[in-house]
Amino acid sequence: MENQILGIHHITAIAGKAKTNYDFYTRVLGLRFLKKTVNFDDPNTYHFYYGNEEGTPGTILTFFPWEGIQSGRRGTRQVTEIGYSIPGGSLEFWQKRLDDHHVIYNKVAEKFGEQYLTFLDPDGLKFELTVAKQQDSRMPWTTPEISDAHAIRGFHHITITSNKIDKTAAVLTDLLGYRLQERVVNRSRFVTDTISEAAIVDLVEAPGEAAGHVAGGSVHHVAFRVKDEATLMYYRDKIQVAGLNITEKIDRNYFYSLYFREPGGVLFEIATDNPGFMVDELKEELGTHLMLPPQYEEHRLAIENILPKLD
Repeated sequence: MENQILGIHHITAIAGKAKTNYDFYTRVLGLRFLKKTVNFDDPNTYHFYYGNEEGTPGTILTFFPWEGIQSGRRGTRQVTEIGYSIPGGSLEFWQKRLDDHHVIYNKVAEKFGEQYLTFLDPDGLKFELTVAKQQDSRMPWTTPEISDAHAIRGFHHITITSNKIDKTAAVLTDLLGYRLQERVVNRSRFVTDTISEAAIVDLVEAPGEAAGHVAGGSVHHVAFRVKDEATLMYYRDKIQVAGLNITEKIDRNYFYSLYFREPGGVLFEIATDNPGFMVDELKEELGTHLMLPPQYEEHRLAIENILPKLD
């Protein structure tokens, strides 16, 4: 069980208005607001983290909300869909909830034998609420309006769209340990057997489609999960040997990371489970304070005056 990718760790996307993003994910989707911090490279911009009660890897969705950013465009060389896992029998609840909150969605459809409901967030980021074939055992965050019977469990899959998928598929299988499970028309489903949830990557081949533009409503990168720093550095060596450029280890406060761009153009990250979100806040207080990296702490007052208010 050593040196394995354990599915998806987190997904990071780009949003527009911070308060709109915060309201949608905490109030409409009912995710826990895990961490309010700033972009390490742009401390005048928030970095939001959402997930389940403890921020378990495989449930963590993060955003850089840049006020006034232009809208992105879905296309090739991108993560084009984020799949969330929901319990069986909850699709009708979510259709009504999305209706009540005037969210754009499509009628229920099916692929690979699983029903799903597609919707767009306020910035146009595309999601699928999927009822998985096997029961998802993860404990969700619940709210007064969204009970355990309906609450989002965490990631089910991501979809990457490419003009040609062969080199991306090789990264998944040869470097990250995924296997091809099934192919239907132009969609190929890859899975890892190291974990039961957040274990799926779909590759869609669209030869004639234009490249997308990453901006508001786009996925910035997807992070794959490893248990610790030793495993992280094992994958750094493996990816370097394969001829791909990869960063040095970066301390992100809540995990350690490496970044590389796969041949299809999508930015991949590998991130550790440790140290987790309770390194600087108690579990019951997660998301209630503005947590700054040490290099920005002396500028706290100025940063707080610039960041948009959420209340």
